[in-house]
This record gives sequence, C-alpha cells and structure tokens, in this order.
Amino acid sequence: MTEHSTPYPVRVDAVLDPSVSRGLWLVKWLLLIPHFVVLFFLWIAFFAVSVIAFFAILFTARYPRALFDFNVGVLRWTWRVHYYGYGALGTDRYPPFTLAEADYPAHLDVAYPERLSRGLVLVKWWLLAIPQYVVVSILVGGGLYAGSHVTGEGWNAGWGAGGLVGLLVLIAAVVLLFTARYPRPLYDLVVGMDRWALRVAAYAGLMTDRYPPFRLDQGGTDPGSSPAFPTPPLPPGTPAAAPPVPAAPAG
Repeated sequence: MTEHSTPYPVRVDAVLDPSVSRGLWLVKWLLLIPHFVVLFFLWIAFFAVSVIAFFAILFTARYPRALFDFNVGVLRWTWRVHYYGYGALGTDRYPPFTLAEADYPAHLDVAYPERLSRGLVLVKWWLLAIPQYVVVSILVGGGLYAGSHVTGEGWNAGWGAGGLVGLLVLIAAVVLLFTARYPRPLYDLVVGMDRWALRVAAYAGLMTDRYPPFRLDQGGTDPGSSPAFPTPPLPPGTPAAAPPVPAAPAG
C-alpha cells in the first residue's frame, strides 16, 4: 500500500489470525460446502438485482438503496468465505451466515453513490472494464472472473483458488503446515490481489462510477479515512502500520 493512495469507494479490510491452524486448510473445502450452496443462489440473485439496477440507473441515475445494500452484502459474504478458505486462508474463524457486517476478521463496504452516470452504465461493465478483467483473470485465474464469467451486469459466482492468488495461497498453506506461521509479506500480497478483484467486482456490478485503480494496495488495511469495520487490536509485539495520509481536498 502506498502512503499517498487515494481512497476508493470499495473498502476491503482484513486482519490476519495470529494462530492459523497448520492443517485445517486441508478440510476447509468440506467445511465450506454450506456456504458454497448459499452463495450459488446469492450470486443468481446478485445478477438479477444488477439487471434491475441497470434499468433504474439508466432512467433515474440512482441505484435503489435496498438493492445496493443487498449486493454489497453478497460481496461481503463472498469475501468472508474466501478469506477463510482458499482465497487467503487468513483465519480459522468460521464465516457467519449474514449479509450484514459482522465481528469477523474480513470486512467489506461500498460507499453508496447518490447519483450514477446514465451513460456509463451502458458501457462500463463490459467495454471499459475489459482491461481490468484481463488483470483480474491473471490475479485470481479460475476465480472471480475467469472461474465463472461476466454475464450482463454482474459476476455470476464467487471466486475459487486460481491464478497468482491460488499459487501464493498454496505456498502459504505448505509453509503453515511445516512452520505454523503465515509469512506476512505473502499475506499482504494475497490480500492486495483479492482487494483488486473485489473492487473490479463492485465496478462491474454498477456500484460505482469510479474506475478501479491499477494499483496493488497490499496489506490488511485498505487506504482511506476510516476502516470498513473497527479494527481489532494487533497482537502484542506486532509493529503498527503507519496511518493513511488523508487525500488533499478537491479544488
């Protein structure tokens, strides 16, 4: 994460569990089956809601708030599941079954836009986002982009464990197995890649007109003025990260 990063409307925060199990990751795929079933239906709903939002934005320049909150919840749920699972392996705490924010090590929030461009809604989710899809397909490979596919205004499913993220998480899992430690630089890089993918998912889901930056913001704390959820205290002996530098006022 760079010191002078401009905050993005999609905020993704995470806290690494200091005592991740050596071998629990071997069976997390089994433990997560109930979540995968729920997410399958949630992402069908995400697509349907995005289609409705597309027409609402086209005619009113507004994303209906209730629909917006639902789709944010789907992204939030997806992030928690993949943070626990093979998108990060950042915690052993089982993800809660809720669309709302929760006391959990992985958090996501999207600033609600009062108005959205009627013109951009026609092209941003397919034409303008193509360069981002290429990057994300490399980062998460068989996952959030390539593992499903872009359909209409939404992303059809969650992401699995592919691309660079999948490779790095596999390396982290092997290190965990033999040392019971998650290499911090590896963790920071994985979370940065996941954050990039989630920003693109929200942009493709019509939740913001701000184009996702071509910037890898590493680490658990997203640049911005306030976290998506109160950050738990760091374990004793962990060096604190420097606070983010607020963006200069416009004009």
